[in-house]
Amino acid sequence: MTMTPMIYGAYGFTGRLIAEEAVARGLRPILAGRDAAKLGALGERLGLPHRAVALDDAAGLRGALDGWGAVIHAAGPFGETSAPMAEACIATGTHYLDITGEPAVFAALRALGPQAEAAGVALLPGCGFDVVPTDCLAAMVSRRCPEAQRLTLAFAGIDTPSRGTLRTAARTLDAAPLVRRAGRLVPRSGAQSATLDFGNGPRRVIATTWGDLETAWDSTGIPDIEVFMAPAPATAALMRLPGPLRRIVARVALSERALARLPEGPDAATRQTARARLFARAEGRGGAVAEARLEVCEPYAFTARSAVEIARRVLAGPAPRGYRTPSQAFGEGLVLDIPGSRLLE
Repeated sequence: MTMTPMIYGAYGFTGRLIAEEAVARGLRPILAGRDAAKLGALGERLGLPHRAVALDDAAGLRGALDGWGAVIHAAGPFGETSAPMAEACIATGTHYLDITGEPAVFAALRALGPQAEAAGVALLPGCGFDVVPTDCLAAMVSRRCPEAQRLTLAFAGIDTPSRGTLRTAARTLDAAPLVRRAGRLVPRSGAQSATLDFGNGPRRVIATTWGDLETAWDSTGIPDIEVFMAPAPATAALMRLPGPLRRIVARVALSERALARLPEGPDAATRQTARARLFARAEGRGGAVAEARLEVCEPYAFTARSAVEIARRVLAGPAPRGYRTPSQAFGEGLVLDIPGSRLLE
């Protein structure tokens, strides 16, 4: 079994960043995806092997994975693509990593955990900005507030989302954000916004349905969890619209024709210079509180660095078996091992 990963969805915006980071780290991954022409062009540029295979070709996918130690799955939307890839990984003994932030995907992969464990396979979703920084912060504040009953997480810094991120967001834009209450996921009621301090002054944030509604529950067991994001100006304006009008505007603004006119994602200069900030607060009985703040590099740059680092650790072994969140697999300090990360407290 080779000690280098496959990157599936390698010619997508984030997939390319992961492939470039892997090469910069001295890895020689194989590039994979559906489109042979796009794979060939990227493979030629990076000097890497490539293989075209569709996710709905179960036999072909298993054949492509056979012999590779791990796959970094970067082809979303993961609600549609994660199951066939994870099932093929379990069948071939290949460790599974992805960069999803979709709560339902974490829940589905958790359910596959016993099968993966029996097969000696790691299921490690959320290996990027979704959700490594927030999961590690959640573990930190939970440790400092051992009997916490409530967890608040927030992030700021996704100011130029990729087309893939926007496609995923469009699927839930008209739905009420979810929260976890008494261990159950329910639609949020009441105020949809709050004011939090990321370490540089108060900032308005809006409730969002983020992967930590599942991962932080796994990592900490805290029964009440809510997640907020500091929206980009265009997102903030859209969210202020009444629900029916928001759906109409979003349907036009996030159509495939409209997305094709947008940048694929943040440009190289932004990825090199921008920063993101994250906030976590755990609250327990008797007024016990623990807070932590974190700064990391630009989110898409972070995702590339983090996914490659986790793949490197998995391949170096021993890899955790079964489903794990990032902090469960590698500890709360994982995020601080990603270049550009620092605690602000």
